[in-house]
Amino acid sequence: MTAPDVTIAARPRGLQLSRYLLRRMLQAVPVLLLVSLGVFVLLEMAEGDAVDAYLAGIGGADAAFADELRERYGLNEGLGGRFLTYATRLATFDLGHSFAFSRSVGAVILERLPNTVMMMVSAILLSAALGTVLGGLAALRRGRPADTVISVTALVLNATPGFWLGLLGIILFAVKLRWLPVGGLSTYGADLGPVGSVLDIARHLVLPVFTLALTYLALYVRLMRGAMIDAGESGWVAAARARGVPSRRIALRHMARPAMLPVVTMIGLQAGTLLGGSVVIESVFAIPGLGALSYEAVSQRDMPLLAGILLAGTVLVVVVNIVIDLIYGLLDPRVELDGTS
Repeated sequence: MTAPDVTIAARPRGLQLSRYLLRRMLQAVPVLLLVSLGVFVLLEMAEGDAVDAYLAGIGGADAAFADELRERYGLNEGLGGRFLTYATRLATFDLGHSFAFSRSVGAVILERLPNTVMMMVSAILLSAALGTVLGGLAALRRGRPADTVISVTALVLNATPGFWLGLLGIILFAVKLRWLPVGGLSTYGADLGPVGSVLDIARHLVLPVFTLALTYLALYVRLMRGAMIDAGESGWVAAARARGVPSRRIALRHMARPAMLPVVTMIGLQAGTLLGGSVVIESVFAIPGLGALSYEAVSQRDMPLLAGILLAGTVLVVVVNIVIDLIYGLLDPRVELDGTS
């Protein structure tokens, strides 16, 4: 992915914005097609199929039963036939049937998707907020002890594996202090009511969200610090100081606001790590999300499910980057999303 496509002009309005959104949706079509083709090719290159994985899980069966299953799900066709069936289903928005869960792929993904999105979005926004504040403080205290402490702490967190931070958090806050649950997404069997259930889920998400946020923190600290230092050395900041503009206003309006642009860009780029980052954390904290679902799909060679997960992740990345482009126009009035093709 690249930084948002922008031109210097007035803000997008009306028809121009509609044309921009239509253009971005059309650009997403070949991306989805390439992802679908890539998933199909990779899984076809691997040994065995979903029937082999299913039979291994139930302790085996005779060849007639295996042939019947392959006939039922179209796995006994040639390579071209299997791809044609797969492509036809995608064209009709049918993601197929999951062998591992004996349910439609769409239903399984919709069941797990909110958990991953809730955790990952919270973690990225939290890390971006903390990194922006700490990076701005380090830039304003450049060369002082506060700058050194913030920079060193961020680098240490960046060098620490996420699963290790997660395990450390479990030992300290769940086992020793017993402030937070060890894992899962909710208290099993508890009847807490609507409000109580929301608070219970939030309590279970504290450790995984903070673990992810700390692993991403260093990136935002360094981005914000460097961008604010560059903005502070620019001509418009020198002109503002010469006019007697208060230091606080200079820091917030003339330095922090333009420095937010690379931070927002990085939020969009990190949307691509949604699945990759969630696999480890969901495994450590036993959260039923897309990351854990991806592992199950791969281990059981459930091609329709794995393809559906990757397509859902691709759609999420496209949507997030469109939103990031729109936020650019809010942060800088000179920036307009190019609505032309």
